[in-house]
Amino acid sequence: MNTGRDNRFEDFFADDLYVNLKNLLYNYLLRKRAIKKCMQGVQEGLVLEVGSGMSPMVIGSDRVVYSELSFRAVQTLKRFQERGAFVVADAAHLPFSESSFSLVICSEVLEHLPEDRPALKDMAEVLKTGGSLILTFPHRHGYFAQDDRFVGHFRRYELPEMEECLKEVGLKAVDIWKVLGPLEKATMVAVVWAVSRLQCLKGARGDHKKAIATRRIVTSFFKWFNRLYCVPVWLDARLFPRSLATVLLVRAVKG
Repeated sequence: MNTGRDNRFEDFFADDLYVNLKNLLYNYLLRKRAIKKCMQGVQEGLVLEVGSGMSPMVIGSDRVVYSELSFRAVQTLKRFQERGAFVVADAAHLPFSESSFSLVICSEVLEHLPEDRPALKDMAEVLKTGGSLILTFPHRHGYFAQDDRFVGHFRRYELPEMEECLKEVGLKAVDIWKVLGPLEKATMVAVVWAVSRLQCLKGARGDHKKAIATRRIVTSFFKWFNRLYCVPVWLDARLFPRSLATVLLVRAVKG
């Protein structure tokens, strides 16, 4: 994996401000909501979340395993999650036996990998026959822009391309949902700018107490703005056709 990108994310994982803001983002909240809804009716059993970072999609329980490449991210996640198993592992080299899990969740991960096919192959192998992979990914090549580069995306996907990738590893897409629409793409440009400014505040010299107070005010505003902003973004995704969606959710089943 690209070392420069890895180092940047290691810095993010160590930054409590980044962790707090990421967990408040409207797009994270809407992805989490969509995955929770998609999980309803899926057969129960052991659950694996691949590339959970410190902002997982699944609530911790005794049947959930979180897998993440960054040791620092796993340490951060363990501070906030009281239950679950935590494993440091590469998505393309999962340290689990074949057919171990009834459900695998991988949200906004594949686009960060230089080679995504080996990771899909490993996820398919650890799934039981009849088990489900729930996957979310950035949609449409034409949307690739500065916000993608900022968060370390190597690519975005077209839906037929993703369906073919899943088919190659023995998975069949059975559900396809719109998660986010064009409004999300426009908004992320502003969000990237805001996060960049807040990171500058962290390193700025001067009145330390004033800087802390400023960050608290901004974080509080950020929290409530994102909760309210979920509504128009959710409506935007519902109203626009799937061809314009910026993030899609696919549930694929192992035959």
